[in-house]
Order: sequence, then C-alpha cells, then structure tokens
Amino acid sequence: MSFWQGLWRGREAQFESGSAATNSIALTKRHPTVSLTKQGAATGNLRVNLSWRMRSSDIEGGTKRSGGLLRNPLKMFQPEVVQAHTQGVVNVDLDLGCLYEMVDGAKGVVQPLGNFFGDLNAPPYVKLSGDDRFGSASGETIYVNLDHRESIKRLLVFVYIYDQTPAFDRTHAKVTLYPSNGPRIEIELDEHAPQARSCAVISMENVKGELVVRREVKFVYGFQAELDRLFGWGLQWGRGYKAKADK
Repeated sequence: MSFWQGLWRGREAQFESGSAATNSIALTKRHPTVSLTKQGAATGNLRVNLSWRMRSSDIEGGTKRSGGLLRNPLKMFQPEVVQAHTQGVVNVDLDLGCLYEMVDGAKGVVQPLGNFFGDLNAPPYVKLSGDDRFGSASGETIYVNLDHRESIKRLLVFVYIYDQTPAFDRTHAKVTLYPSNGPRIEIELDEHAPQARSCAVISMENVKGELVVRREVKFVYGFQAELDRLFGWGLQWGRGYKAKADK
C-alpha cells in the first residue's frame, strides 16, 4: 500500500466514524414515528433537549434597510445591535415541559413553572434539569429514566412561551432526543404560528411493551390547559408565576 493510499484510507475512516457519531433521525409529517424499542434504545436515560435562537432575518436585517436609511441617514451610525432592536426583536423565554401519565393512573406535569422539576429515580421518572431563560447553547433538558418504562403509560413533551410576546415564528427552535443507544431524534418547530403560545412537540407511549415516539408539533394559542384538553389529560390548572431571574 502506498503512502497516499494509506493516508486516504485513514481520512476515509475518520469520515465514516464522524458520520456515525452524528447519525440522526428527523421526525417529519411524512415520517412522524419511531420505535425506541426497535432501535434498541428503550433503556437508560433518554435526554430530551430544547434549543432555540432568534431567526437571522430578525437580527441580521441590515442588507434590506436601504429605504429606511435614505429616510433617516443617521441610522447608519447606530451600532448594529441597536438597529436590530429598533426593528422589533423580542425577548423570548421558551420553556420545556412534560405531561405524564403512569400505568397506575397517576398524572401530572414536569415544568419550570411552579418548580415542578420531577424525579428521575422515583415516579414519574422524569426530571427537568433547570430553567434556561436566555436561549443559551445548552438550552433546557428533560431526562426520562427508561429503565422504569413499564411504569410509564404516556408522555407529552411540550414547549411554551412564558409571559412574553408570542414569537414562535421568529425563533428557530428544535427538540432533540438523545437515547442511551442509537441515533438522536430531531424535531424542528418550523411551522409558522405567530400567535401561538404553546406547542405539543412529541408524544411517547407504551404500546404493548413497545415505546413509540410520535411527532406532534401542534401549536395552540393558550397554555398547558389547552394542551391538556387537546390530548385528554384531565388535570386542573391555575395561573402560575416564576421567581424573578437573577441578573
């Protein structure tokens, strides 16, 4: 084997290992379901991550402002971030939550609002890692202990905008599931619903011992109570508030 052949084979192996490491399944309207059981991923801790950022058209719109600059030439001397804010960029606080129903009939919610952070090693075997209010790179994460899957009847993972201007259409949000084994599962919240405040993202149901994940991506104009009615959970809801964020 020549030096160049050996070098190429080495690079090819790197690409192959890299593609395996980044393997993913996208749940779409045409392909909305995946079986964690058939993927060999129905054990261990399932990590469910929400990440988002403002769409670039809202924060990088400088190339389309020529008419505005002609009407107000002084704007060209403003810092870019100020120009962006004067175009109506809003602060968005997306929260990740999960409705759960256990096999024994127990029901509830895991979410930042009300500090219902759940428990990973006791019912409901669902735990929220924390509350990200600023769209950081790590986002928000819910863990599901699938070693207790026989106790879980169904879950509904949802995202809502807490007490802010509805702006799902101005964020680029994605929910990613990281099983303990096999490829990650991605769901893009890419549908336009400018006035929606909540979105049911995925459901997970124990169907005769098989864990099936289904893409929902159903936007509603209300909050958790409306999602509850849509999916027939039957909980009682009241207005809740968060503690003020530390600055």
